Amino acid sequence: MVSTLASSERVHALLATSANRISASGPDHKRRARTRAFTAGASKICSPHRRTGPRRAAAPRIVLADDHPIVLNGLRNLVTAEPDFQLVGEASSGTEALRVIREKQPDIAVIDISMPELNGIVLSRRIASEFPSIKVLILTLHEDRAYLRQARDADVRGCVLKRSAAENLVPAIRAVIIGGIYVDPAIAHRLFDSTPKQGNALKRGHIPDLTQRESDVLKLAALGYTNKEIARRLDVGVKSVETYKSRGLEKLGLNTRAELVRYASVEGWLADI
Repeated sequence: MVSTLASSERVHALLATSANRISASGPDHKRRARTRAFTAGASKICSPHRRTGPRRAAAPRIVLADDHPIVLNGLRNLVTAEPDFQLVGEASSGTEALRVIREKQPDIAVIDISMPELNGIVLSRRIASEFPSIKVLILTLHEDRAYLRQARDADVRGCVLKRSAAENLVPAIRAVIIGGIYVDPAIAHRLFDSTPKQGNALKRGHIPDLTQRESDVLKLAALGYTNKEIARRLDVGVKSVETYKSRGLEKLGLNTRAELVRYASVEGWLADI
């Protein structure tokens, strides 16, 4: 600070001296007026009080994706309420989100884990593959460990429960955008617990024989697709999907979707989807 002030004073003195010489060289009052204006301008330029601070970082560019309009509206309100955030795009399905992300190239994508066409896990893998610099933050209703580990394995940088998004979304975005990782405090213990539960079929030590169709249906169900979406993808009827799913779950000795997701995660079914 002392050095800066001294340097400023020296520059100002040199400018003032030069001005005095100009004014002494002749009686021209116009020249003296120009000299006074010049030294006054130099005083403003060289004043240490005019120093500028560090330049602000650019506002992070954000894309939001959720298939529920009310949720999407709430997310939009949270993001646009922050003056240093820039909302650049929105989507209501996985395929639309991928298109918007390709077009807008945001810094961070906030996406729902369960969306039609491309769910959040598959979408996160695509983003990580195509745009490794884009950070992904997942929103989820699911607190099951298998879902969270799928998200972690898909290079997701943050995970926030929808029920706590009003309190945790903005801190999560701020943590992720500077290179950190954010896990909703309510589910952090599930993500790092190293003793996942297994389905009954695994406990029995064998893997039952599933038909190709049963396997396809269960894999898509584990990823979060609805029966209608599975039927559309596999080009079969909804009733057929229900039959394949029921038969496959019975063979595996599983009763709930959470058990199916755990089983699929342990078996590595989801790695190549």
